[in-house]
Amino acid sequence: MAPKNQKPFKRQLQRIRRICLALPDTTEKLSHGEPTFFSKQGVFAMFANDHHRDGHVGVWLPAPLGLQEALIEEDPSVYYRPPYVGSSGWIGIDLPRIHDDALTGHIREAYRLIVAKKKRKKRA
Repeated sequence: MAPKNQKPFKRQLQRIRRICLALPDTTEKLSHGEPTFFSKQGVFAMFANDHHRDGHVGVWLPAPLGLQEALIEEDPSVYYRPPYVGSSGWIGIDLPRIHDDALTGHIREAYRLIVAKKKRKKRA
């Protein structure tokens, strides 16, 4: 098996770390062999470096209902349905193809979604 390309991996992982770790109470841990970002309430971002040789150096994020389909339809060169979590509405983002401002917005929305979802469950 050929080694994964490390240069894009490192540069893109630095982008994700900078954005995710700026959010309150965020930690990074390895999960399923990849850097994954957690709030106290759960996972809100998963880095994916050419997962199963899919060609993407990406991040997987939870998204509001219907957003995954809309984003993929809008720009399939940037957004994709990731394996495993895509069936739950998560979005995959091809990192080299997205600007920092848009990426930051998606990550912040994913963070808010997970924090709010867990808080609602506690109240119920």
